Amino acid sequence: MRHFVVAALFSLLIVSPVSAQRLVDPTRVAPEFREAAEKRRAEQVKQQECAHKADAEKVIARERTAFLLHCLEPDAGK
Repeated sequence: MRHFVVAALFSLLIVSPVSAQRLVDPTRVAPEFREAAEKRRAEQVKQQECAHKADAEKVIARERTAFLLHCLEPDAGK
């Protein structure tokens, strides 16, 4: 019975939802890659802001991708 409980708990850990990627920390990468890490972090922050806007405006799932692309579009032109 004990093995069954351990197996059940282990399977719940595997199936549990995984959070999104962590934000890149430019201070934790090698100096030669710091500039790229800073750019990636800025991109991740913009994506998170757009996702929060979509949540706040209660965008439905089928329109979420278009909303996010439209939200990020002005930044892509810079």
